[in-house]
Amino acid sequence: MTTTAPAPAARTDTAPATGRIDLGTVAVVPTRHWWRWILSGLLLFVVAQFAWNLVTNDRFMWDTFAQYFFSEPVLIGIGYTLELTAISAAVGFLLGTLIALGRLSRSPLVSSLAWGYIWFFRSVPLVVQIIVWYNLGYLYPTLGLGTPFTTDFWIVEFPTVQLISAFAAAILGLGLHQAAYSAEIIRGGLISVDPGQYEAAAALGIPASRRLFRIILPQAMRSIVPNATNEVIGLVKGASVVFVIAIPELFYAAQVIYNRNSRVIPLLLVAVVWYAIITTILSVGQYYIERYYARGSARALPPTPLQRARSWIALQWARLGDGPVPPPGGSDAAPVASVRPTSNGNDTTFGGTGA
Repeated sequence: MTTTAPAPAARTDTAPATGRIDLGTVAVVPTRHWWRWILSGLLLFVVAQFAWNLVTNDRFMWDTFAQYFFSEPVLIGIGYTLELTAISAAVGFLLGTLIALGRLSRSPLVSSLAWGYIWFFRSVPLVVQIIVWYNLGYLYPTLGLGTPFTTDFWIVEFPTVQLISAFAAAILGLGLHQAAYSAEIIRGGLISVDPGQYEAAAALGIPASRRLFRIILPQAMRSIVPNATNEVIGLVKGASVVFVIAIPELFYAAQVIYNRNSRVIPLLLVAVVWYAIITTILSVGQYYIERYYARGSARALPPTPLQRARSWIALQWARLGDGPVPPPGGSDAAPVASVRPTSNGNDTTFGGTGA
């Protein structure tokens, strides 16, 4: 008796006879981040609850907020705040640069004096420094030039009270205090640069000043700018301590108004919003300054928020079929070199070499 072998079952898969698997037929299942969605939902709920409370709580008195937001005393206070910040920051960072270079000096005397300055002005609270400068006339009724180690000012002499006004005391206190912190920020940025950069420039015979300002400092700015911006933003808010000597800056102006009409919360909100606006402008400036100094380290600069917005709009428009798909980062982004990949037979299949 003869038997016949059963017929082979029909192949139901689409794999080739060689056993290779085409990755193009594999369905891609995106990962579901459930906890991320739950946390995002909770955060949106908290934000929505806070926004609803801001709108519905009548005790915020938004009508009073709108009444005083552009009032003359508030605008004058903003002018004083910006003026104090600009002058104190300029004094602080210029003097801080010199002190930082003194800390890095090979002279023991210069280095010690620079260290002593930083130690002293970081030890004394800012408000104490401002009050001391404002009351310096109690210690020295007159200031001038004359015979050393005497009070015989036969060259020039000024009454201290007239020479150091309230505004001058605020500038001295803020500027000298800021110089101590700026010195450490600048020193940290300078020592973050590879010493080989300085040695290579010195070997080429480049003068010391040019080595510092054209080679070392531009590289150190990438480390200096974020911390320096933090200090300037802190100086904007730190200028509010000058209310102790009755300078009508932003916070002092808000205090005077709410002491008169007892509308404390809306006037404090006026000051908060103006401080937030100033801080936002400084943060935007920080972004572009950091982007400028990143040219030497990044192959392609990151797109700006405007470029990202333009790229996103162009991409959405292209998806409607009305135009070509734009490159990532927008048309202003750095061009990306086109590289044609080479296959080794394992890019699309398993189990053998590709055709």
